[in-house]
Amino acid sequence: MKKLLLLTIVSTLAWAQAPAAADPVVLTVGSEKITKSVFEGIIAGLNDQQRAALEQPEARRSLAEQIAELKMMAQEARARRLDQQLAVQAKIVLQAEQVLANAVYQEMLKATPSDADIQAYYKEHEKEWMEAHGRHILIRFQGSRVPVRDGGKDLTDAEALAKANDLRNKIIAGAKFADLAKAESDDQGSGENGGDLGSFGPGQMVEQFDRIAFTITPGEVSEPVKTDFGYHLILIESRAAKKLDEVRGDIETALKPQIGQKAIEALKAKGTVTYDEGYFGKATPAAPAAAN
Repeated sequence: MKKLLLLTIVSTLAWAQAPAAADPVVLTVGSEKITKSVFEGIIAGLNDQQRAALEQPEARRSLAEQIAELKMMAQEARARRLDQQLAVQAKIVLQAEQVLANAVYQEMLKATPSDADIQAYYKEHEKEWMEAHGRHILIRFQGSRVPVRDGGKDLTDAEALAKANDLRNKIIAGAKFADLAKAESDDQGSGENGGDLGSFGPGQMVEQFDRIAFTITPGEVSEPVKTDFGYHLILIESRAAKKLDEVRGDIETALKPQIGQKAIEALKAKGTVTYDEGYFGKATPAAPAAAN
């Protein structure tokens, strides 16, 4: 049977609704009729990507074919009285509970984090909101992932390091970083713009470059930094954390799963659950928390 979309549970009452003039039957499978509103309800229950894929009539027909197959198989199962089997009934009940549990969890996720929680998260993750604007000069060496410039020499590691140090000394002596980048950088893309890399956040550059870019004092030229590309001279022109209002949406998205988990824990705390220890055994004691 073809892989079906997420059609785990559909209310039997919904399938049996009598069609109205404003809600025509769009699919009939045996004696079961599916109206337009029920079919669109199925689509509404899918994720954004799946819904977008169903905008065209042919895609909706493909879904209808899958539903028809699902319904025919279910009808055959009832004809064989498989729905009377205890194991099958248990699965049906459990799947219905899973749908309801997911629905209430989605409701829990709609809660908006408090301003205090947002500010606390912002302060705790402030480094993640840092943004740097910088330039670099790249001097490649043999084996670099960057090709040799037209007419250029394939420098050894030692030769590339010596050249990078020489350029750094020239900049310290007064040469303009941007001018040397245009003339000497093997990263020709940024080199044409004076080595300008634009703005970037933590983790967007290779590890060695990233570490220096977010620790060096803005305005200073780094010592040569070695990566798989070659030796870099890095100039960070500015570095600052994004303002809270700029990242509030990202923080809310990050906090919502925590809110959902807290809601689940609160629900469990107020609920009453009794286990038959003769059948399930005694609960395993929680491991003690590690000392700081």
